[in-house]
Amino acid sequence: MKDFAGKIAVVTGGGTGMGRELVRQLVAEGCNVAMCDVSAKNMAETKRLCEADGPPQGTKVSAHLADVSIEDQLLKFRDEVAKEMDTDKIHLLFNNAGVGGGGSLFTDTRANWERTFNICWGGVYLGVRTFLPMLVKASEAHIINTSSVNGFYASIGQNTPHTAYSAAKFAVKGFTEALMTDLKVNAPHVKCSVVMPGHIGTDIVANSRKVISGNDSDEPTAEDIMFIRRRIKAAGQDDSQLTDAMVAGLSKMMADGFRDNAPMTAAQASKVILDGVKAGTWRILVGDDAHRLDEFVRKDPAGAYDVDFFTLFPSAQGATS
Repeated sequence: MKDFAGKIAVVTGGGTGMGRELVRQLVAEGCNVAMCDVSAKNMAETKRLCEADGPPQGTKVSAHLADVSIEDQLLKFRDEVAKEMDTDKIHLLFNNAGVGGGGSLFTDTRANWERTFNICWGGVYLGVRTFLPMLVKASEAHIINTSSVNGFYASIGQNTPHTAYSAAKFAVKGFTEALMTDLKVNAPHVKCSVVMPGHIGTDIVANSRKVISGNDSDEPTAEDIMFIRRRIKAAGQDDSQLTDAMVAGLSKMMADGFRDNAPMTAAQASKVILDGVKAGTWRILVGDDAHRLDEFVRKDPAGAYDVDFFTLFPSAQGATS
């Protein structure tokens, strides 16, 4: 698929981050886009930005409330897309929605663990199941599933458990690789790609807290504060001298820092993804850190979780940056 003009795309998690930038860049190329998210407010801002960008005349962009971990909501989203776009087919499916959380089987609740897994993995699986018939009806189509560097390396540090997110992203990677053969045999005009971003400047840290806790406010609840304290303790830090206000401030500082200090912006990452789709690339690594980590893990997979790895990898990054 060399260009997106006149095509119809579905983007999950279109309210913020890479999802928002995918929507904006697709619309700017004349692609009709239907996005879903759990936040109507965030999607309204995405639509406003698309309109401000001055898209080609007649290009449609629609917003739909849907939790990708709930099949009935995705089915409703699919039916709304068909009605809004007046068609029974789509050309592009970006299973982009995701959250972080459920890092530990010991210190996180089962509900938080499964909420994370069901969004990050279940959203991809259900997204493909739901929209596959519409993709097959198109003359050409492409499925783009967002995994992560945690889909080939299940760690963010020696003292920070990361089980739910990593398990989900490994599942997305394996599913997409297996899907290539399934499509080749049964629907060869439909292609697929797995996207593996490194550290991208998004609001995933702040948004994950809201989605996992069900609290859409920028101010954390008492339960949120308790959860953040558990994370601080799990990282080996003492929280006894921190007031709740200090914990809330630390949480915001970390979320803002993740977004503002990333080596790649969401807009840059989305361009890499769309360029990869146009090039027909099935494995799209996003960011220099993703390429370096992939190379480093492949060199010594047996030692990838040893203490030495965490010492050597940062110095290897510095040597090649």
